Parts: sequence; C-alpha cells; structure tokens
Amino acid sequence: MMAKARILHALVAALALCGAPPAPAASWDRLPFETVFKGTAKFEALKKRAIAEGWAALPIGERTASVGRALLGTPYKSYTLEIDDRIEAPSVNLEGLDCWTFFEVSLAFARMLDHPPDQRTPQLMLSYIELDRYRDGKCTGEYLSRLHYLVDWLADNDRRGLVKSLARELPGAARHYNTCCEMSNGWKHYRYLRANPRLLAPMRKEEARITAMEVWHIPKSRVAAIEPKLQNGDIIGITTRYKGAFCSHVGLAQRDARGVLRFMHASSQKGVRAVTLDDRLSDYLARFSGHAGIIVGRPLH
Repeated sequence: MMAKARILHALVAALALCGAPPAPAASWDRLPFETVFKGTAKFEALKKRAIAEGWAALPIGERTASVGRALLGTPYKSYTLEIDDRIEAPSVNLEGLDCWTFFEVSLAFARMLDHPPDQRTPQLMLSYIELDRYRDGKCTGEYLSRLHYLVDWLADNDRRGLVKSLARELPGAARHYNTCCEMSNGWKHYRYLRANPRLLAPMRKEEARITAMEVWHIPKSRVAAIEPKLQNGDIIGITTRYKGAFCSHVGLAQRDARGVLRFMHASSQKGVRAVTLDDRLSDYLARFSGHAGIIVGRPLH
C-alpha cells in the first residue's frame, strides 16, 4: 500500500504541474485497501457510464446529480463511515450507503472526472473523499480530524472554496438554534468512541464549538418558494427540531422531467432502505414533524 501511496502522490504532483485540479495527499494507506474501498465492480461500471454519457463535460452540480442517479437502488447501510476502532481513514463503500456517504460519494466521483479516464482510480476517489470529509482536507488518522456534523462540514468546505453555503442568502432565511450533543451522548453507537473513551471530552468541546456557530436555514414552510432557486446536485441538509444536532439528514437536489425539485437521498425508512428519488422537496419535509427546514451547499469545484 505504501508503494501505491507514493505512486498517487507522484501523480498528484504531475497533475498540478500541468494545471489539472490537484487531489489531496492520501491517507487511506493506513489500512488494507479492501477495508477502505468496497464495490470495485460498481466503481468500474460508473466509470464506463460516465464516459458513455459525457458526465465530465457537465458542471460539477450536474455531474454530482448524475452520479447520484446512477446510485439509485443502492441498499441503505448504517455507519458506513465507521470502518476501524483505532485508525481513522477515508473510505468508500459503493455496496451500501447512508445519507452522508451517498452525497459525499456522488461529489467525490464527480470531482474525480476532472482527471483523464486512465487516472480515475479508486485511490484517486479516496483522495477526494479525504478532501471533502476532513477538516482542512487532511485526515490525520485521528477521529476528530473528521467533520462529524453537517453544519461544521459545510462551514469548512465553504471556507476552502469547495462548496458555497447558500441558505442565508435565500429568501425566507432564519437563524436555526440547536444543541450539538448527539455523538457524546450516544457514544455507545460509534465504534471509535466506544474503543477510545478518552475522546469523549474533546468531542464535547467540539460539540460546544459547533453549537455556538451561527446557523441559518430555510424553515420548511418557506422551502416551496425557494425551490426554483435550487439546482441539480445542491447538497440539501435537513434541519431538525430535536436536540442533538442542527441537521438530522442530508441528500441531493434533483429536478425531474416536469421540472419538479425532488429530494434524492439514501433513505432508512421501512419499506425503502435504499438510495431513492423521493417526493418534491417541500412535500418530503412536510411528511415529518421533526424536520425544521433545510441548509444548502452548492458544489463549486
């Protein structure tokens, strides 16, 4: 794996010299490849479809939505971010996705299409997962280098110019208040926290910092009015009324053939439990009393 890492680092340096968008330095080599990447056959099928349908020529949002549509029907699988008890590393599992890994896999694959077809490898995709998933785009091998809460993820990726946070600029925006404590309170559900209880105190400190963030959202009663302003591939975070986190779910915007803005996501609902193209976004929000509204992140690169 170390040899593979050196090859990837050399590739990234060469691409930077020729003006192609550089991928970050990889850290996935800390674990066996079969641990951090699952679904190679599906990856190869996506590559072929991307070439056949010309995804690389599309804007990044349309690309992201195209990947998301190609993943429709993928089974829902909980805790696909948790792959090891001691070592934190970027990972991809195309055989099963939760709501977070669905949007980040779609975005990482879309970004990878900036590279020539012969350079689109699982290792390169993992490097784009690292760019997206970790604070400042770098996995240190420590759990707290990961952006665990969606509003923190959006703020970090916005600061780095990768995604634009839109909610505050949209008509009807309002402050959203909540208390982040889901992970420290529910630490038994997170294998890394179970195995490393020393992290609970710094996790609570991180949660306090995120709780103090200024978060704006579009209340769900006002979402129908702003749907025309949303684009395919926009990242839609569902804000919640319940204590624990600002957001409880996430997916992608996808406009159908009739022009209706729908919610595409990895659903854990009984009878679905798969990546699905759901109702009109505002109708989806209305179905759940706990949903408060949305935040929006627009991919830029």
